Amino acid sequence: MNALYWLILIIVLVVLEIITLGLTTIWFAGGALVGFILSMLNAAPVVQWAAFCVVSLILLFATRPWALRYFNNQKKEKTNVDSLIGETAVVTSEISNLEGRGEAVVNGMTWTARSAEDSVKIPEGARAEILAVQGVKLIVKRKEEG
Repeated sequence: MNALYWLILIIVLVVLEIITLGLTTIWFAGGALVGFILSMLNAAPVVQWAAFCVVSLILLFATRPWALRYFNNQKKEKTNVDSLIGETAVVTSEISNLEGRGEAVVNGMTWTARSAEDSVKIPEGARAEILAVQGVKLIVKRKEEG
């Protein structure tokens, strides 16, 4: 096979990788590079294609999992509601799950609040730790003062 075809294939695969960032086509570009080198050494086309297939698959299965772990290992910052978990809220209306009432303020916003345990009431003015957010309700537990 002509070396020019291998160069075109390499360029197309690299451009696709840049566009998609899926860490898939780059491995085939590596296989195409081996095919290009073999074509420059006047290897038979069947040898070039075999090398392309073997090298591409080896690169794909041997290095892709490692690359995905490495590139996806950046710390993901909590956003929006997830960032509330662990924060402290101030109870503005007594929280009673059995009576279906309660409110708390966190970061200047008023939320409907419920206790993590149905039998526990949390009085107005108390501080509560946010354990979860379910829909538009904060699930909290009373924070011990001290």
